[in-house]
Amino acid sequence: MNKFELLKFVDHTQLKAFATWEEIKTLCDEAIEYKTASVCIPPCYIKKIHDTYGNKINICTVIGFPLGYSVTEAKITECEQAIKDGANEIDMVVNISDVKNKQYKKVEEEIAAVKKAAGSKILKVIVETCYLTEEEKIEMCHAVTAAGADYIKTSTGFGTGGATMDDVKLFKQHIGPNVKIKASGGVKTVADMEAFINEGCSRIGTSSAIKMINDAE
Repeated sequence: MNKFELLKFVDHTQLKAFATWEEIKTLCDEAIEYKTASVCIPPCYIKKIHDTYGNKINICTVIGFPLGYSVTEAKITECEQAIKDGANEIDMVVNISDVKNKQYKKVEEEIAAVKKAAGSKILKVIVETCYLTEEEKIEMCHAVTAAGADYIKTSTGFGTGGATMDDVKLFKQHIGPNVKIKASGGVKTVADMEAFINEGCSRIGTSSAIKMINDAE
């Protein structure tokens, strides 16, 4: 695979709390030039991006981010507003406290509620693997599958660790056939990107993919 072809797997990401419009605009311009899968940006920028770029760009955003412990009703409202503003893809964080309390059915119900709000739009579910045991990761594979989400995603990039190959391999064993995998957090090299894609990831979340590839070239 040509290095630039890797970018079609990338959600080109800028989620810092202090991201400026100039930084977001640069991200969007790069995404269009290099044909990344999407831009993944804070909800407050969705409408401005949509108004500025229209259908030239695929907008992904985050809800319940990055800690996941906002109530379900808030996540549903965030999802609905994001879609109204122009987002096509939603990356939600599970309630990690519920996972640690082994309230797996509750987590599944929340994912299903957000997926209902998302409708035909893509829903990716961030399970934040760095905080979970193997049992909890497996239970999240089951919950994401049963709830009808489109992707399971490893990490926010704001936790204590990011994507690992072991977690991707574990996901592959336990997700349903209609669930895809997104690796994010800690994808630092072109070799990392290639390895995760070859292992079966359909998306890569990173802020530095274009720089990595340009530097490698």
